[in-house]
Amino acid sequence: MEASRLPWSHRVDRTRVPAVLAALLLVGSAPAALADSAAQPVATTASVETPAVYDDEAGGDADADDPAVWVDPADPSRSVVLGTLKNAGLDVYGLNGQRLQHIATPVAPSPDAEPGRFNNVDVVYGFDLGGKKTDLALVSDRGRDRIRIYAIDPKAVAEGRPPLTDVTAATVAPVFSASEAAVDEQRTAYGLAAYVDDGDVYVVVSRRSETRLKLLKLTASNGKVGYRTADTIDMPGSFTLPDGTRWTPCADPGDRPQFEGMAVDQETHVLYAAQEDVGLWRIPLDDAEFDKPALLDKVREYGVPWTYDAAEEECVIDTANDPGYGGTHLSADAEGITVYHAADGKGYVLASSQGDNTFAVYQRDGRNAYVGQYEITDGPATDGVQESDGATVVNVPLGGAFPKGLLVTHDGQATPENGDRDATNFKFVRWDTLASAFPTPLTVDTRSFDPRDSNDG
Repeated sequence: MEASRLPWSHRVDRTRVPAVLAALLLVGSAPAALADSAAQPVATTASVETPAVYDDEAGGDADADDPAVWVDPADPSRSVVLGTLKNAGLDVYGLNGQRLQHIATPVAPSPDAEPGRFNNVDVVYGFDLGGKKTDLALVSDRGRDRIRIYAIDPKAVAEGRPPLTDVTAATVAPVFSASEAAVDEQRTAYGLAAYVDDGDVYVVVSRRSETRLKLLKLTASNGKVGYRTADTIDMPGSFTLPDGTRWTPCADPGDRPQFEGMAVDQETHVLYAAQEDVGLWRIPLDDAEFDKPALLDKVREYGVPWTYDAAEEECVIDTANDPGYGGTHLSADAEGITVYHAADGKGYVLASSQGDNTFAVYQRDGRNAYVGQYEITDGPATDGVQESDGATVVNVPLGGAFPKGLLVTHDGQATPENGDRDATNFKFVRWDTLASAFPTPLTVDTRSFDPRDSNDG
């Protein structure tokens, strides 16, 4: 996410807030959430982390953002984790966290054009490419407003070779931009989530600084992969509050409340999409079309008055005049979404509550009832997780290190390996460790590999 949209850019006007609430506001709470403040998040720790990357010239302008997991059907212990690094491209890691492959972003097509910038990644299985079932990694290239497609080679994984090969058709067009000049305005492909329906692969893509979502269908020709638009939906950018007034979330001038974190339930074909300053949406996908959206949960800041401080280029949230229309589980920004599949339609939807460094858990079935909250704290093997953007979870046993499934999250404040440079990376959490941390343990439903159980946001 952009620096101007980080949680601390939503500055609270504390001159208008009673002192007794100041500590709560520092961690992203609001008066509307006071009744829920006693429910503390459960704590878990990560057992593996990837190398820290640095968003500076010496670090190659690398900024970790979103992960995905490819499960090796022949030997799940050889599965790999993919992670976007924005301007620095894409990394592939083993389950020990060590880098196996690095892929750079595309160069700018001209001196005045924007280069590639990889934002979100997802994995699909069994795409028909030249008559061969091929697993694919799909990446939103925000810099060039394209989807980049990489074939995953299981044989290369088994032999310890770099497994990803670019199979993007040279003719792919911008996802949202009407021209190459418009690409450079950077209202481009942002969040991404993929699913398979009757052998066809679809990709939901959000647009940076806008509320539009597109549904793309992958196409194959001459050993390369392209896409075409199947459907488009424009989500709300302003909302009618219960008192009849209209409210628009605060954003930089000219921007609208965007989506990034998204995931598709691979069995029910329901899209869960996080609108950063609004909340978590549930959108059925019916016959390759968007169906009627429903706002499943709101951020705490929903409906709160604000002003824009042009000098500081940040929002000032007037929490003292909170009308109490927000939720109690998510602090803006609502971010990374992933789905844990379990038998009989059971399981969980996990959402990053970036503003207070926690994650909300909802039931996957029914009306997505709220289950609880967790945080990833400092442990013996890794530091904790803050400001998490992307996450992904699989319930397949992945060998001795992750015998009952794996949760991977982005960490926006990784402990640097040296010095005090800003660092990011990805954390690997055993699902059984997280599940057992809850007072009523979460379901642990391990099973043989099923491609429908892979999901990312």
